[in-house]
Amino acid sequence: MSATSDTSAQTAAPISRVAADPANAAHAGRRDRLRAGLSAAGVDAILVTDLVNVRYLSGFTGSNAALVVTASGDDRISTDGRYLTQVAEQAPDLTAIIARDCPSALTEYLVGSGARIGFEKHVVTVETHQRLLPILTGAETLKPVGALVEDLRMVKDDDEIEQIRTACQTADLALADILGDGLVVPGKTERQVARALEWAMFERGAEAVSFETIVATGANSAVPHHRPTDAVLGAGDLLKIDFGAVVGGYHSDMTRTYVLERAESWQREIYDLVAQAQQAGREALAPGVEAGEVDAAARSIIDAAGFGEQYVHGLGHGVGLQIHEAPSIGKLSTGTLPCGAAVTVEPGVYLPGRGGVRIEDTLVIRDGEPDLLTTTDKTFTVI
Repeated sequence: MSATSDTSAQTAAPISRVAADPANAAHAGRRDRLRAGLSAAGVDAILVTDLVNVRYLSGFTGSNAALVVTASGDDRISTDGRYLTQVAEQAPDLTAIIARDCPSALTEYLVGSGARIGFEKHVVTVETHQRLLPILTGAETLKPVGALVEDLRMVKDDDEIEQIRTACQTADLALADILGDGLVVPGKTERQVARALEWAMFERGAEAVSFETIVATGANSAVPHHRPTDAVLGAGDLLKIDFGAVVGGYHSDMTRTYVLERAESWQREIYDLVAQAQQAGREALAPGVEAGEVDAAARSIIDAAGFGEQYVHGLGHGVGLQIHEAPSIGKLSTGTLPCGAAVTVEPGVYLPGRGGVRIEDTLVIRDGEPDLLTTTDKTFTVI
C-alpha cells in the first residue's frame, strides 16, 4: 500500500451479496452493463468518482465515495467512516474500503493487477490525477475515458421510469393544489406562489425540488430562467411556472403558462403557436431519430411564424438522477435518441418587455407513442 495517500483510516470490509434484493440486483446489472463496455474503451477497470454515477451503479448516496468496476467482476466501493453503516445498508452487495481519500484507496486496491484503469476525464481534476499517478508503482496505467456511465444512464429501466413517473405525478398534484386553493391570483407575489408550490410538492411526498422553482409574471415571463422576486401578479399578465419534484432521487420537469383574469389576442396567438410546436416535438420523438431532427420539428413551426429569434434555447434534455442529463435535444445536438430515454419537450417564445410562453412535458421515448408523464392540462387557460 502506498504511503502517498491519506488512507490511514482505511479498512476493507467484505459484505455478503444480497442478490435477492431487487434494488441490489438492478445496481449489479448496471455494473455488468458497464463492465461489458470496458474492453471497447480500452481499459480493464474504471474508477467512478462522479457521485451521481456512484449512486446509479451502487445505490449509495453519501457525499464522499468512489467506485471501481473491473472486468473480473471484483468491484469495490469506497467511502469514509461517517458512512460505515449507510454503505452497508445501501450497497450490501459490494465490498467497502473505508478511507477519506476514496479515489486513492481504490487505485491502491488495483496496484499489482497490471490493469489499465479508466477514469472519468470529465470529472477527475488535475489535482486528483496528479495524486493518483504516484500510487501506480507496477504495470498499471491511468487512461482517460468519456461519459461511459452517463451513456448507460440515458436508457431508463422500468424502476427508474416509475420513479420519474411518481415525481411527475407529485408535481402535477401540487400544481393542482395551489390552483384549487386560490393561491395563484393577482396580488400574490412570484415568491409567494413559488414557495406555496414547493411546499405543496413536499406535502405530496417530494424529498426535494428539482431546481429553484420559476414563477414569472408579466414581462418577467419573457426571461427564460427568471428567478422569483417580489413582483406582484397582475390581471392580464402571462404567468409562467417551471418546476419539478424529486422522488427516490429522480427528477421531474414541467412548465405551464397561464393568463391571469383576462387575455389579449396576442397572448392567445403566441400560446397557440408554442402549443403547436410542442405537439410537433412530442410527435417527433421516436427511437433512432436524430436529436437535431426532433428540435427542428418544433423549431420550424416557430420559425415559419416569424418568431425564430424569440426562441432562444434548445427543445429539451434528458431527465433522471439529474435534472439536466443526456440526451440533449437542440439545434446543434448530434446522435440518435434511444428507446427508454426520459426527456423534456419545451419550446418557448419570449417577447422582451411583454411576456413569454413556454410549455414543457416530461416523456419517455417508446417504440410507439411516447409515454407522457406530466399530465396537467395544456389548454389555454385564464385563471
